[in-house]
Amino acid sequence: MDSYFPATYEDSRARFFRDVERLRPKWHSSRLESHPLKEHPEVSIDWLWAEPRVRENLVMISTAEHGIEGYASSMALKIVMDEFAPRLNPENTGLLLVHAINPWGMKHHLRVNPNHVDLNRNFVLNGQYDPSINPDFKLLANFLNPQRPVRTLSAESIPFLFSVIKNMISPGKTRVQTASLLGQHSDPKGIYFGGTKAEEETLVLMELYRAALRDYQNFVQVDVHSGYGPRYQMTVLVPPLDEIPSDEAAQKFNYPLVQKVDADEFYAISGDMGEFVYRLRDAEFPEKKVFAGGFEFGIYGDSLPALIRSLRTTILENQLRHHGAANPKAEAQVRAEYEELFLPEESKWREKAIADCRQAFEGIFKSFGLI
Repeated sequence: MDSYFPATYEDSRARFFRDVERLRPKWHSSRLESHPLKEHPEVSIDWLWAEPRVRENLVMISTAEHGIEGYASSMALKIVMDEFAPRLNPENTGLLLVHAINPWGMKHHLRVNPNHVDLNRNFVLNGQYDPSINPDFKLLANFLNPQRPVRTLSAESIPFLFSVIKNMISPGKTRVQTASLLGQHSDPKGIYFGGTKAEEETLVLMELYRAALRDYQNFVQVDVHSGYGPRYQMTVLVPPLDEIPSDEAAQKFNYPLVQKVDADEFYAISGDMGEFVYRLRDAEFPEKKVFAGGFEFGIYGDSLPALIRSLRTTILENQLRHHGAANPKAEAQVRAEYEELFLPEESKWREKAIADCRQAFEGIFKSFGLI
């Protein structure tokens, strides 16, 4: 079971290359491409194009948009390569498999890229990175972005809980959630910073999307994440621009938990990669059919205490990255908590994640007539 979850970025990348070589002979033509990061050439975004004879359907699987989440998403990629790719029809269905959209973040066990940008808040079609999109972030800046070295978890917990309660009362839970999760383009040292321009990694993916939508009639993507939602039930995510309601999608995919990426069902995201695909389709390829969904493996859980713990961990890691720690013990505690937020060691969690992944891929691929 643990063999599905690589220990390092290098292990995950090497496994991807090995698995690619087993797949390539099945398709009419294939090519493995890489984009080393300009300032960090020791890491790269890698992808496989496996082209059918007739370019009708394209299945895209992408991982590690939030670098550290790549250790869970590598599991999903391996399951596709081992169990589902052999069942696709290579005459009319191609593959685009992307290993590590954010390879630097994956290597360094961080969610952000080298510029501290959350790439899933960076996919803006018109290039307008509006600093005013999240006014509540500025309102809650002292709470969300403390300007001091981080202390031990025991020292941080009571003041943090007091601040949470205070802000849940006013301005209120909904506004706290929006402020912390929507994304923002105003503070490069704040949580969920979406950048002020398209990042290098984002531009690579944008070009892959354009090539995919240009050449194929039907496009089905699953982008894999971990961290948010019920602990033992993966969530299938559907961007809000997809017309299908979540209950209909759950029935169509034969999967129990499907949510729209909006404030009512999951949480709203500005600059979301999946939503970008729909906007790109509508703007440049209106005749093409698109499903650009995602998987989210929950870790802490979806109770209010779990959500508060997740927010605390996110804030403390960001604080550590920009302001350091009061002592080595505090740093070690925050890093350990951050690792747990994205990939638990617990066997039960890993077994359920694998089972959910298989079930969801089976349902999605069948629903689109791909297997």
